[in-house]
Amino acid sequence: MLPPRRFLPSFSLLAAFEAAARTGSVTAAANELGLTQSAVSRQISALERQLGVGLFLRERQTIRLTPAGDTYAREVREALRRISNASLNLRANPAGGTLNLGVLPFFGTRWLTPRIGRFLHAHPDVVLNLVTRLEPFDFRFDTLDAAIHFGAARWPGASMDFLMDEEVVPACSPAFKERHGLAAATDLRRAPLLHLNTRPDAWELWFARQDVPVEALHGMLFDQFGTMVEGAAAGLGAALLPRFLIGRELQQGLLVPAVQAEVMQTGQYHLVYPPDRVTYSPLAAFRGWMAGEFESERLAQA
Repeated sequence: MLPPRRFLPSFSLLAAFEAAARTGSVTAAANELGLTQSAVSRQISALERQLGVGLFLRERQTIRLTPAGDTYAREVREALRRISNASLNLRANPAGGTLNLGVLPFFGTRWLTPRIGRFLHAHPDVVLNLVTRLEPFDFRFDTLDAAIHFGAARWPGASMDFLMDEEVVPACSPAFKERHGLAAATDLRRAPLLHLNTRPDAWELWFARQDVPVEALHGMLFDQFGTMVEGAAAGLGAALLPRFLIGRELQQGLLVPAVQAEVMQTGQYHLVYPPDRVTYSPLAAFRGWMAGEFESERLAQA
């Protein structure tokens, strides 16, 4: 249910306000919107009267947002962005059927993108948009229909479909393994190690799983798996990497297991989505396709 009309300013008033707030100039806003300065000024004044709140401080020929205006500008800008995205999606697919999916960068690059053609072939009426998301978010305030989540099975306000467990292996280049004489888990204590900043204790947990005591560990820090894989392949160090995401490097011999050790599970992958979107047909189709893909992979590995 929409709020009372008096709390829903017209699009023209909001567009004038947002442009002036973003540019810090009535003149610049007028040029951007193709209006006169006086027209933009009148629209901003009309918005302030409707809201009963001052949005700008007028100082001679300049304007400056009030604290209330600054907060309002951020929210209006996000609302206009969402309207724009909805319009673009509708234009791209007038029959409907757009699915906006949040993906983890390396998962999206290595697992999803090479396979997504099969989904689009099976569902040609669905437009799939991929957006990078590294952290959980609130679906109520985002335009995404679903997201790929890694970690514990927790996402407040969302339903979750289990996809798979993640297993990591210590991997490095063949030359690095030979150079450092790696044969057992204890050998890795004296070798350069690569770390992911979102999993700062991964190596400590791995050594504990192998019953190998370690003190403080050092090494290069990476913010994404993609660059860490490249670093490991270039011989910069050994890295703990998800086995299912480095199949290409293992097959091509760019990476090899640094040592033979007990497999460590580090978390789970889930498809998450707002409960009220469960009947949305593009999401339902994607859920079914994802379940089928992971089930096929489990059977192939059995």
